[in-house]
Amino acid sequence: MFASILLLCVCVVFILLQLKSRRPKNFPPGPSPLPILGNILELSLDNPLKDFERLRNTYGNVYSVFLGTKAAVVINGMKAMKDAIVTKGIDFAGRPQDLFVNDSTERKGIILADYGPSWKDHRRFALMTLRNFGLGKDSMEERIHGEIKYITDDLEKSIGKSFSPQLMFHNAASNIICQVLFGQRYEYDDEFIKVIVKCFTDNAKLANGPWAMLYDSFPMIRSLPLPFRRAFKNVKTCQALALSVVQEHKKTRVPGQPRDFVDCYLDRLDKEKGNDASTFSEDLMIMYTLDLHFAGTDTTSNTLLTGFLYLMTYPHIQERCQQEIDEVLGGNDQASFEDRHNMPYVQATIHEIQRVANTVPLSVPHCTIKDTELMGYSIPKGTLIIPNLTSVLNEEGQWKFPNEFNPENFLNDQGEFVKPEAFMPFSAGPRMCLGEGLARMELFLILVTLLRKFNFIWPEDAGKPDYTPVYGVTLTPQLYHMKVQLRETN
Repeated sequence: MFASILLLCVCVVFILLQLKSRRPKNFPPGPSPLPILGNILELSLDNPLKDFERLRNTYGNVYSVFLGTKAAVVINGMKAMKDAIVTKGIDFAGRPQDLFVNDSTERKGIILADYGPSWKDHRRFALMTLRNFGLGKDSMEERIHGEIKYITDDLEKSIGKSFSPQLMFHNAASNIICQVLFGQRYEYDDEFIKVIVKCFTDNAKLANGPWAMLYDSFPMIRSLPLPFRRAFKNVKTCQALALSVVQEHKKTRVPGQPRDFVDCYLDRLDKEKGNDASTFSEDLMIMYTLDLHFAGTDTTSNTLLTGFLYLMTYPHIQERCQQEIDEVLGGNDQASFEDRHNMPYVQATIHEIQRVANTVPLSVPHCTIKDTELMGYSIPKGTLIIPNLTSVLNEEGQWKFPNEFNPENFLNDQGEFVKPEAFMPFSAGPRMCLGEGLARMELFLILVTLLRKFNFIWPEDAGKPDYTPVYGVTLTPQLYHMKVQLRETN
């Protein structure tokens, strides 16, 4: 009997050892994985950023972890990050296709598309279309200023009151990208925008939360009725809403005379008829527009929310920005994006807001498209890559004040605006964010216009500000309230 039990124990141990994940030869080092579980117990499911930093201190700027049985390489620090996503950008330009975010979006869209002909065609199309519809031109500034008027109306109605600005900024950012994509804006209480923003906000939290990590690590649970199924439902809801907009466009469009992004895509579909090799399709268009809408809404709105949180609680920085804005604009009613060149302190403050906001802390997962090397380590084709942008935006030696909010991080000794190489909130390389130009224009025009007109005040009864963000695909500030008052100059 004892011999049988001993034999059974030996067999169990042998099986577990066989199931234990092993690192390939010359693979980046990391903690020893458990059978089946990998290193999942060493990472906080709610927010692994501190754990990634702890592992970096132990294993260096390039190390590996196992999410279940899947090996992932985590890249940290400016030197390794630049080497991977810029110098060897093509090698690291892939996207993993077997994660929660891929399944929930049906592997369509542009953000999560793998590197290849379809991604190249759609990225080229997006850049051309955004340029044609005013990105970098006066027409885009006019759209942004048009939306700013609705923000200022809301703020004027709230003078003297304590209120949460979260929905206001989310809706404003959504409307700006909606005008590019769909050719229209929506009232802040419109059901379309309320549902879309709610679904996007929910999915942003789910996608980098504990349930997504469990989904990615343990494929056997994917069909179970667990909370991650909510993301699939949210995507279906958004697809139905986007489809209704597309159907309306089909009824009202004039071929060859596009009014917006959707019309441009429909024109492209007309040209591609009969081309069996075409990478364009109506199904892709639906998720494509939703991708661009999400990327253009969540990151910008959360950066604005972070900005005003810090400007309220660092009033001397707010006042210095207002002083520079008044000096540059003089009697002009509104700012132009070109005015940024004459506002070094405002520019520095906006970039510092982006740095501390760290809106997309782990970027979007990458994947190697070929066998490659990084910092002396061998990285096989198909390896999941996690770019830890947090490690770059807070890196000692790259910033004057890496651990505090200070616009001096972007000013030289002469008070001129400078942008350090480590500033990469939009990532870098071939997979750099498509909407960087639009986001920069929005942030500048919105912040300058609102600071020109209002003082933003931390409510007396709000207690001590909490700068700890809520973790998700994007970092979101904790819910807070603000008070506004018209400036005396107005």
